[in-house]
Amino acid sequence: MMAAKSTIFNFMHFGKQNNLFVIAGPCVIESEELCLGIADSLAETGRKHGIDIIFKASYDKANRTSADSFRGPGIQKGLEILQKVKETSGLPLLTDIHSPEEAHRVAQVADILQIPAFLCRQTDLLAAAYRTGKQINIKKGQFMSPREAGFALEKAGGKAWITERGTFFGYNRLVVDFSGFEVMKKFDIPVIFDATHSVQNPGGGNGISTGNRDSAIPLARAAVAAGIDGLFFEVHPDPVKALCDAANSLYLSTFKKEIPRFIELSTVINRWDR
Repeated sequence: MMAAKSTIFNFMHFGKQNNLFVIAGPCVIESEELCLGIADSLAETGRKHGIDIIFKASYDKANRTSADSFRGPGIQKGLEILQKVKETSGLPLLTDIHSPEEAHRVAQVADILQIPAFLCRQTDLLAAAYRTGKQINIKKGQFMSPREAGFALEKAGGKAWITERGTFFGYNRLVVDFSGFEVMKKFDIPVIFDATHSVQNPGGGNGISTGNRDSAIPLARAAVAAGIDGLFFEVHPDPVKALCDAANSLYLSTFKKEIPRFIELSTVINRWDR
């Protein structure tokens, strides 16, 4: 497999100069056609509104509730599709890695290596991601306090991003601790809010996770008002038919409608903070 085009993305400005940025895409790679279509729409939205958007999709969802759940096309086919997405859309790419052995291979295509929430304490995985020299995004585990996230950050070289995606509140329920943003911002790295995973009910269905996508936008607005640096959304043209996270993914049309509102809110908040 050939490496992706040598486009160099400068992530140093992400989270700096009060510029809100967005990570978005389908939960899992369902098909090449779907990914290319979503990426094209995201790239157009980014250009129209002057906001940095990173394309996200997973080639393997290794932590699905049931063994019968769709996991994705796997690393070989998945990276081939992500390479095409990068070449055609011009968007930076983010995808998950699940083992130290995957890190170098995935880094040949992806610009940002994401550490899944359930693996955020895996020292060897974080260290392997760091050795690639690529930007790292750590999904804060549902079991992890904001302060503890600093130890995961250290394992990843101290310059990773941290994404809040809700905290367990008993069985099959997540809540968002907005006071945690201030704790994590003291690490002096970009802090991101994953709005669609935060409204998930993990394992809440019969062998699947459920959720409430209607709550994602209000929570995202609150996170922007709290001063986060980036937003994370799983989006799909028809989420009801999505093969993963159908209940909590946003309609792509809703995402596109809300982007200028998030930008406007972020601008107002930053003006107040001056």
